[in-house]
Amino acid sequence: WTIAAAVGALMAPPAQANETRVAPEGHIPPPAQVEALDWLIGQWHGSGIGEAAAYESWLPSSGGTMVGSFVQETPAGGIMFTEHMYIAEDAGSLIVRLKHFNPDLTGWEERDGMLTFRLVAMEPCAAYFHALTLRCAEPEAPGEGLVAAVRMSSGNELLFNFEAM
Repeated sequence: WTIAAAVGALMAPPAQANETRVAPEGHIPPPAQVEALDWLIGQWHGSGIGEAAAYESWLPSSGGTMVGSFVQETPAGGIMFTEHMYIAEDAGSLIVRLKHFNPDLTGWEERDGMLTFRLVAMEPCAAYFHALTLRCAEPEAPGEGLVAAVRMSSGNELLFNFEAM
């Protein structure tokens, strides 16, 4: 896969899932602490872009921050791209900070740049950030499945369904 192919795959219209939420103008993020997301901790695997394998991992919080990583494979089993993610306490609420990397570890974003997603709402076993959702597949059974969804600039969503490893 080339970088152009990876970006093309990201922009391809997936099935609409309506999983993500968008903060209205002037939205004030609700109070939250990172420990409320302890249900994310662990190793997750599933299918991602083009039904190729995808993996996500989250470590326990440290100093008000959870660190995560994501790997999207190509259909042939190589690395398409990776992400390094933080969920951090910020002004009494939560924010996701994320950077993408090519298989050779060169970054997509500028050196000091990153994507940020501010918290819109929290529910039991679910965190809704602006254009990014992380939730339990079954709220009654945390730790068994994870749903991650991201709203692309096109308005379409990429949906990832993970199982615990």
